[in-house]
Amino acid sequence: MRRPTLEAVAARAGVSRATASRVVNGQTTVAPQIRDAVQRAIDELGYVPNSAARSLVTQRTDSIALVVSEPPTRVFSEDPLFSTVIRSASYELEAVNKQVVLMLASSAESHARVERYIAGGHVDGVMLISMHGADPLPSALSRLRVPVVSYGRPAVPVEIPYVDNDNVGGAETAVRHLVGLGRRRIATIAGPQDMIGGQDRLTGYRNVLHDSDHRSIVAVGDFTRESGAVAMRQLLRDDPSLDAVFVANDLMAVGALQSLRQAGRRVPDDVAVVGFDDIEAARYTEPPLTTVRHPIAEQTAAMVGLLLRLFGEGPAVPVILPTELIIRESA
Repeated sequence: MRRPTLEAVAARAGVSRATASRVVNGQTTVAPQIRDAVQRAIDELGYVPNSAARSLVTQRTDSIALVVSEPPTRVFSEDPLFSTVIRSASYELEAVNKQVVLMLASSAESHARVERYIAGGHVDGVMLISMHGADPLPSALSRLRVPVVSYGRPAVPVEIPYVDNDNVGGAETAVRHLVGLGRRRIATIAGPQDMIGGQDRLTGYRNVLHDSDHRSIVAVGDFTRESGAVAMRQLLRDDPSLDAVFVANDLMAVGALQSLRQAGRRVPDDVAVVGFDDIEAARYTEPPLTTVRHPIAEQTAAMVGLLLRLFGEGPAVPVILPTELIIRESA
């Protein structure tokens, strides 16, 4: 069975092909009664617009690239941040008739592939997430003059609008809570230091300890559960008398709780633990995890809104969302 054509729609509606095309492409210069007639013809014939031909007319693809600078094993494994961002971005963009094209860029080859794809005009805009160090994509995409926004403040000196949460302030709140509990030897498991989020949360930790005359005790993980377990064992070897730990994300905190349990340390009696993110699993750890909540879905929605403002040439200033300390039984 042949696919219905735009010519067939025009004939059924009793209009010219050009008029039918204007209706299909969402132009507002068509009288309401004519638009209704064309829409009825589309529904009756089951016409589906040819996306390639439509993009030639509108100069839009209605597709947005979500570029994640992580390997597939990280994106599709245990870290719920990525699934939440993908789901939330898809939901927000579907509401404005756009779709997400997920692209992973964790190597030089994949960076080049992403750059070629975007340079080819296959998407209308780009959302970047989980960038590390001197990631080349922000600079490359800025040269292409494609609208780009970032989930999190970029580490490179490129003028890209971004949405972030108050990582420094959230970490400060967490560590002040531990100080307020009377803890004296407060360690941290910091996130990767080639990421702004990891840097900022370590800065917040150090700010409070400096002000309260505590000594910094630092191990570094990579935001995975296993790295949190390894870092916690290292901290216990380096300072067996530590009595609290601020962990830069909840997945690492889950690993830290496991190592503390294996070492015979009671939480929070011997060691108080505070995480960061408030993922769903934080409510079900043993004991339930005190953590800093940052709104991942809201941050994603704000990122989409920022990109849409760029399409309309509106102001696109950075957005910083607040965090909140969620007190449970671990501290």
